[in-house]
Amino acid sequence: MNSKRYIAADLFCGAGGLSVGFKEAGFDILFANELNDEFRQTYEYNHPGTVYFPGSIEGLTFQKIHKRTGIGRGELDVLIGGPPCQGFSINAPKRSVEDSRNHLFKHYARLVLDGLHPKVILMENVPGLVSLDNGRFLKAIYELFGNAGYSLKHMFLCAAHYGVPQERWRLILIGTSLDAEISFPKPKYLAPVRANFTGGRDYTWLPLFKNGALKSLKPFINIKDAIGDLPCLAINEGVEESSYNGPPATIYQKHMRFGSKILYNHVSGNLSKVNLERIKHVPPGGSWRDIPYDLLPDGMKLARRSDHTKRYGRLNPLGLSGTVLTKCDPHWGSFFHYEQNRTITVREAARLQSFPDKFRFFGNKVSQYVQVGNAVPPLLARAIALHIKNTFFR
Repeated sequence: MNSKRYIAADLFCGAGGLSVGFKEAGFDILFANELNDEFRQTYEYNHPGTVYFPGSIEGLTFQKIHKRTGIGRGELDVLIGGPPCQGFSINAPKRSVEDSRNHLFKHYARLVLDGLHPKVILMENVPGLVSLDNGRFLKAIYELFGNAGYSLKHMFLCAAHYGVPQERWRLILIGTSLDAEISFPKPKYLAPVRANFTGGRDYTWLPLFKNGALKSLKPFINIKDAIGDLPCLAINEGVEESSYNGPPATIYQKHMRFGSKILYNHVSGNLSKVNLERIKHVPPGGSWRDIPYDLLPDGMKLARRSDHTKRYGRLNPLGLSGTVLTKCDPHWGSFFHYEQNRTITVREAARLQSFPDKFRFFGNKVSQYVQVGNAVPPLLARAIALHIKNTFFR
């Protein structure tokens, strides 16, 4: 294992899930950039040695980066980040002008190609990017960086395969200007997941599971393994800084607690009277189907049994979490605690994302949930970072 530290930078960093994983893998995060100022306190608190550039990437230049960090062209080892691309269309310049978000990828490319020229780039995004604009957007990325001397490959990775207690798929695209073959980290954990998106058959590790090539793996980390040690709470209980009630019961819990003597962000929110009635009828692993018809929201009384499969769901302690969203609202998924009659706290959501307990989230509770839900799981980021380090920098 290569123990030398390398230099990375994180654009569109959010709260810093990618940064956490890369730091654990031996990278120093030289600088980071994020538009949403609500996330700044969280990132700077948890990454005190990183130069932080607030504001839109549109105003960030290589000259500004060089002035504050001293980094020169070609000196950055890895540039990480996930540029938003909602609505972007390669062949629709008018639409691009109307939606400012559609310029963000262009500015990411500008910093890469006209300034930083890192040895390796890592872009992550939702699986749907592959089908965006009928695949033309992804093709344009390959052409743009290919013409600048970068070779690229992409693959869909599931966080559960890397020790995260969550079925969360991400599109991972790696590019490099080095003379090296691009590959992706193989799974370490077996997990009951499916890939219901374009490219899921061809660009995931699932075919190897079916062929029996990945049998000797660890069992997946389940929800109780992840959050079962956290103190029990009733509605509206908990404080932003609290303590543990006992020792960790699993290896995962021990790993999450490492370096933390204080339990942050474990605060239970409120539930409406009707949701308190609904939750009583939902068993672990259950959903809206277990709620009496008269208690269902009006819109869901017309739903088919096959619709909204995880709404008003209670977590299955022995299973995986679904994708942690930017708000743990029971109307949108399985966010009821598996045995306590409440929704999961920010800390429990962070545990399901594999954020260590020493990572503290700031801002109001709505913002904290957004920061957790938008992040790349640090354990997934760590697996990718270790693979990059030992593939390109041996």
